[in-house]
Amino acid sequence: MANSKHAHLRYNILDECFRKRTYRFEELLNALNESLEIHYPNEGISIRTLREDLKVFRDKKNGFGAPLLENARVLKYSNPNFSIAQRPLLEYEQYLIDAAQQLLERFENDPKYDKLAEALIKFQDEEDQQENDSSKILFYDHNEEYRGIRYLKPLYMAIKKNQVLQVNYKGFKDVETSIFEFHPHILKQYNRRWFVYGLNKTKGIEEWSIPLDERLVEINMLEDVEFIKSNTNWDNFFRSMVGVVRPANAAIEKVVIRFHNGRESYFKTKPFQPDYEEFFEEEKQNQVWFETIINKELVQQLLSYGQDLEVIEPEHLKRQLREHSNIMQQFYS
Repeated sequence: MANSKHAHLRYNILDECFRKRTYRFEELLNALNESLEIHYPNEGISIRTLREDLKVFRDKKNGFGAPLLENARVLKYSNPNFSIAQRPLLEYEQYLIDAAQQLLERFENDPKYDKLAEALIKFQDEEDQQENDSSKILFYDHNEEYRGIRYLKPLYMAIKKNQVLQVNYKGFKDVETSIFEFHPHILKQYNRRWFVYGLNKTKGIEEWSIPLDERLVEINMLEDVEFIKSNTNWDNFFRSMVGVVRPANAAIEKVVIRFHNGRESYFKTKPFQPDYEEFFEEEKQNQVWFETIINKELVQQLLSYGQDLEVIEPEHLKRQLREHSNIMQQFYS
């Protein structure tokens, strides 16, 4: 087995190197150590360790079976579509997954265990299907066309390390790409997509959101630029709205809604606004209220209930729903 100290990080770095360009052995060693330095200062690897890693990559039985030619002067995948991420787990990697599951069982009475256990189960289910041709057990809600997930880890690390970014962004209706200085602060998931929030220094706007999808063209680190931390209480920021879009100068308002056909029970099992309140009056048992800003995501959630939901207040929100209803009626008249 190759040197296990930060082995998985090395494998990911090497995998990216082999997919992007051609390296001589010495160049590859330098590139690998430069990347390792970011995560593990002063812990570079030796020539021997790199040679062992290359054996793991080439080994078809106990390794990744990567398309790397033997005794070649340069190193690059002969198949540009190959990635070790597509390969089944190695034997000792499966051991680590099993050990992690056993370790997490110690925290099963802690709410954080549930999310970790769910992630491991999803991962294991995918691996079982790939390795053993097993029938699928889990059918969970995910977006197979979503490509923005590749930005999640780089942005997560940038936030942890207080790194300033240069962002290239092109909206769906934009003619040209815009470039701005961005100080990332938090990541938020909504409706099976990720968004990053932070300071758009170029525009001077705090709490700027960027969707992690094809509109995010490129991100690059800006060296020697001081990172500006956020003063926003992000917990309160998101609890006062539905979704991710916060219109400029949006005010928090009281929203009252009435349910029909018993749909209030469904809402209470999965509320789109967690801080809702119920009325005590007998005649209002099918109503709830909450305080929030009015945005498109709120309107979409209300519309999703169709004829089973009625907005009582505010008046301008009632008008919005009425306009939507009138337009939809024209579609089906």
